[in-house]
Amino acid sequence: MKPEPVHTERLLLRPFQSDDLDLFCEFFQNEGFLRFSSGPFSRERVAEFVDKVMAWDRDELPSQYVITLRDLGSRIGYCGFFHQMVDNKSEIEIGYRLHPDFWGHGFATESARAVRDHGFGELKLERLISLIHPDNSASRRVAEKNGMAFERATTFKGFPAQVFAISRNQWLTLGAA
Repeated sequence: MKPEPVHTERLLLRPFQSDDLDLFCEFFQNEGFLRFSSGPFSRERVAEFVDKVMAWDRDELPSQYVITLRDLGSRIGYCGFFHQMVDNKSEIEIGYRLHPDFWGHGFATESARAVRDHGFGELKLERLISLIHPDNSASRRVAEKNGMAFERATTFKGFPAQVFAISRNQWLTLGAA
């Protein structure tokens, strides 16, 4: 069973499809899209990413969504859930990347909030994190606007990272339920 799309005022967050591969191959070659990551992805690596996300969907696990502008239908990036091992603990991360042409319009915050609300509301998750490179002030602001608070510094996959977190109970106190 495929997950249902998530709607916001300006965005449609929909499950990945195989025909997203070509566009995301372009995105994963863009320097801005890959800022704070390990560099460009080969077509094979992007295909592995898309396949992994679609497998999570098939297994009915929290997953990633393609961010689409509702009025134009343009695909601008992704936002959703990653399954991570952080400091030997299984965590569910809200992760997001937007094409640089769409930075500065609030789309990352809007999509991250929708994903957070879906995770705590419909999926009944107990905790969500975001892993953020210490120099990535824009992503830190998105996490903070999403109700997350800095928890600790760590190393994740060889890179310095800051863990921002929010629990379902904290989300409920925000009046989001």
